[in-house]
Amino acid sequence: MSYYFTLNYPQKLKPCSVSDLLRLLLIPRKWRHFLRTERKILINGKYHSFNQLIYPKDKIELWLDHVETKQNTYPASGNLPDVIFENQNILIINKPAGQKTHPNLAETDTALNDCATYLGYSPFIVHRLDMLTSGLLLVAKNPAVVPILNRELVSKTFHREYLAVIDFLKPFPQKGTISLPIGQDPLDQRKRIVTASGLKSVTHYQVLKILSRQTALVQLALETGRTHQIRVHLAALGCPIVGDPLYNANFKNEEFLHLTAYQISLISPFTFKRINVKLSKDKISLFTDIA
Repeated sequence: MSYYFTLNYPQKLKPCSVSDLLRLLLIPRKWRHFLRTERKILINGKYHSFNQLIYPKDKIELWLDHVETKQNTYPASGNLPDVIFENQNILIINKPAGQKTHPNLAETDTALNDCATYLGYSPFIVHRLDMLTSGLLLVAKNPAVVPILNRELVSKTFHREYLAVIDFLKPFPQKGTISLPIGQDPLDQRKRIVTASGLKSVTHYQVLKILSRQTALVQLALETGRTHQIRVHLAALGCPIVGDPLYNANFKNEEFLHLTAYQISLISPFTFKRINVKLSKDKISLFTDIA
């Protein structure tokens, strides 16, 4: 299947070569090769060699004919997702707590199954949220944008921010960075632990509001994306998330995990435009009084 994209080179940028343009757009090397050999990139309606310059306002057209994907198919659940943002290439939904991001085996009630209902075809996974975590989840609407979004994740161009309500069991700084390696818990396959043999894991946090004598609202930003990273890091700091059944010793059965992915920022694929998407207060299910 062929995918067509068009854009105008921004006025704010300096002239650059066709080759540099494709790198700026994070287009994979293999696709750059086909764009050159098959002359499937036009500048103002004409093919340019890769060392020729592109100038502000120039119209750029791309045809990608060699897009491959090993993406699984996701049957429609029959339920519609809570769509927060959508454009030609991406969909951002508000995933409820307790729902998996993607199915295993014959499951049909996950967030991606809901997206399949909305789109009428299978979406393409970019990142995941823990089942117990609510909030913003980005999915791709076509396979041509998946490697670009993956590169944005690796290069930290794609930012994710979270809100959590924590139990602070001991004093801690109001702002800081938690840099502790995370690995599998050898005693419990469901859990992760801080361990010297684990993978590099970095979380930035800031206390936004003290809610009670023992709880606070915290904003968090991920520099890495390990499984249960925020939950493990906060627990290691002595401030587990309220309602965390795995990492909070004070967990009560009636509680839900007070962790929400509330903001996403990324460059929209095949553009130079940054998109910032944020949940409204009424959609943040941590509590009702958020300052």
